[in-house]
This record gives sequence, structure tokens and C-alpha cells, in this order.
Amino acid sequence: MKKEIKKICIYCGSGDGVDPVYKATAIAIGADIAKHNIALVYGGGSTGLMGAAAQSALDNGGHVTGIIPKFLKNREMMLEDCSDLIITENMHDRKMLFFEKSDAFIALPGGIGTLEELVEMMTWKQLGRHKKKVLIANINGFWDPLIALLKQMQQQTFIREGMEVEYLVANTAAEILPILLSDA
Repeated sequence: MKKEIKKICIYCGSGDGVDPVYKATAIAIGADIAKHNIALVYGGGSTGLMGAAAQSALDNGGHVTGIIPKFLKNREMMLEDCSDLIITENMHDRKMLFFEKSDAFIALPGGIGTLEELVEMMTWKQLGRHKKKVLIANINGFWDPLIALLKQMQQQTFIREGMEVEYLVANTAAEILPILLSDA
């Protein structure tokens, strides 16, 4: 039986990036999540793509859970308006709560932290620790190098047959939720 997606965790940058389409995508996906009556789980900051997605979800009547370690409260300017705001002791606790509180994961463009969070969920899925969907939002080809690296790992048999890394890819904001919510 397929598990219904009620909460989606978004991994993304605490900055806007150079291309304005990244922020537009964050705003669009925040609104789409709220309009589908799905809760948003994210890093708790008010800046960059993470702040844009969360604020958009809130502006569209959505429920937003922000999870931020105490050492980042000021650095990422915590979004006080979250429906729920959880302050953790460290990054490990934060990431475990992302996992526990979410039914699926989306990685928008971001930095090394976004990459690390995405790869961790992909690894856990590969190792059978969960069956939750992981979607790479490959906006304007941002994640092309990672997707190529994953293919190279498979070609070089570092990702062996039977140990494939399962992930979905959307190339536009409009594709993200339909792909994530499909039965495929």
C-alpha cells in the first residue's frame, strides 16, 4: 500500500543563487505544497531559497515546520512565523528530525549542506533504511553534474546492480509535485 505524502522536506540554499529562477521555483513549490494541503518541513531560516519556500507556503495557508540548530539561529535568521519551530542541539539532530517528520524529500539548488542532506537521504534509501521518495529539482540543469556523477558511479560499478540509487528528477517547478505525488 502506497503511503500518502502529508509532509515534504525541502533541502535548499540559505542564499538565492545567481539565477532568479531558483527563487521563483522556491516560491512556486512552497505555494504548491500549501495548496495541496501538504505540510512543509525545512531548515528554519528566513533567508535564501529556504526562506522563500517557507514564506510562500505560509502565505498560501500552509503548515510549515522549521528545524534549526541553535548555532544557526542568528546566522540563517530564524523564521519566527513558522507554524512549528524546533531548535536542535546540532546538525545531526536536525537532520534526523527532517527524516522523521517527512514523507518525501525535494532538493532545490543549494550549497554543500543541501548536497550533503540530499546524498544522505539517497544513501539511506539505497541501504533500505526508508522507502520515501527523493526528488532532485534540476532547475536549469543545476544538478546535472551530480546526476552525471551518479551515472558514472554506476558505470564504474561503484553502484552495483541491485544497489541502485533511486531518485526522481524534475526540471521545472511545475513538474515537482506531479512527479513526487505520482504512483510511479
